[in-house]
Amino acid sequence: MKITQRVKKILDNYESDNPGTKGNLARILMQGRLGGTGKLVILPVDQGFEHGPARSFAPNPAAYDPHYHYKLAIDAGLSAYAAPLGMLEAGADSFAGAIPTILKVNSSNSLARFKADANQAVTGSVGDALKLGCAAIGLTIYPGSDAAFDMMEEARELAEEAKSVGLAVVMWSYPRGGDLTKEGETAFDICAYAAHMAALLGAHIIKVKPPTDFLELAAAKKVYEDRKIPRKTLSERISHIVQSSFDGRRLVVFSGGEAKDLKGIMDEVRGIRDGGGTGSIIGRNTFQRPREDALKMLDQIVRIYQGKE
Repeated sequence: MKITQRVKKILDNYESDNPGTKGNLARILMQGRLGGTGKLVILPVDQGFEHGPARSFAPNPAAYDPHYHYKLAIDAGLSAYAAPLGMLEAGADSFAGAIPTILKVNSSNSLARFKADANQAVTGSVGDALKLGCAAIGLTIYPGSDAAFDMMEEARELAEEAKSVGLAVVMWSYPRGGDLTKEGETAFDICAYAAHMAALLGAHIIKVKPPTDFLELAAAKKVYEDRKIPRKTLSERISHIVQSSFDGRRLVVFSGGEAKDLKGIMDEVRGIRDGGGTGSIIGRNTFQRPREDALKMLDQIVRIYQGKE
């Protein structure tokens, strides 16, 4: 596998990692139509755990089949495919080596009563990831939750184990629970804080939600306003999230969130690109569309990150 100078420069930012981990990061960064550019588009399919099968897949029944998602990610030329244990196991042999995979090792579900103390169960292991030939593990933390400290300790332990055997670490950092308002979960200051926490916990790739211009914390609001940190446009807000992730030394991808129309998706992708974000990790907005529509959408997203649109 040849590595571009752009990817080599990115790998140089991970100064403590062993050749195995850097090799797996390179696998992701060199995969697909964006390979070698330093940009990423990843397909995550963990919504069955989070929202249930019908809410996730009934809009496009073909997506009940785990093979569907492997094929979609491969045919679209994406960077990686992320899913929980059972989803990856169901296609691991058929698609071995076809695309880098990320094992989501913790999950929540909408049946749980957790609110202020939002949490996730560990549902996969580093050993599972190795057995399946994954390039990375993925895990979620909920900054702001009453259970956040336990989740952070689990994240540190899982990240240490993964890195010791040459796997990369992708961290979903989603503020939730505690005293956070619903609006605060995507607030500008909170998203930046969440990204920074993931970087501090040792994530190689950080996943956060695109931030709004709302400021949640009074103490932070004073600093943002006194220092006139730009937040009017999405690209300005994305730029600050990247700055908060070790001044761009960590890869930051942004979730697609709830279903939206194509114009909304493309405007968001352009904002991520223009703000210096690494790319997008889009699930429901992809697999809930008919396959041909999803492929057209992903083609346009890739073209935007390539600078062609």
